[in-house]
Amino acid sequence: MKAYNKANIPLAKALRKNMTPWEQKLWYQYLRNYPVRFQRQKAIGNYIVDLYCAKAQLAIELDGGGHYTPEQAEKDSVRTADLETMNLKVLRICNVDVDKNFCGVCEYIDLAVKQSLPQSASLTAPSSHPPAGGRT
Repeated sequence: MKAYNKANIPLAKALRKNMTPWEQKLWYQYLRNYPVRFQRQKAIGNYIVDLYCAKAQLAIELDGGGHYTPEQAEKDSVRTADLETMNLKVLRICNVDVDKNFCGVCEYIDLAVKQSLPQSASLTAPSSHPPAGGRT
């Protein structure tokens, strides 16, 4: 288990209850039923990552428009580097991509998980795509 700042737990719980529309879409339409366990709003180190897969050592950060200012981009770069020092792979996904290319986002996450898992585990994990006929 990754070390975490216990003071972040109440905030993480509040963030789980107040997920953004993009977090909700990715969670409820894809990751909640993904064959490898993901967690929402996971405290890791001094951060709270949007989505986390311990088995694949993968953190997913969903970025809205506020992340594309020079100041926030620098903060995100530092955050990503800090998470990478904890042996995590960090995927930064734009909210627009969740809206406009949901299947592509799901395939990107699926590929990242499979590349991170030991070969034997990645072969047994079924390919996961959003349900056919589901909202995208």
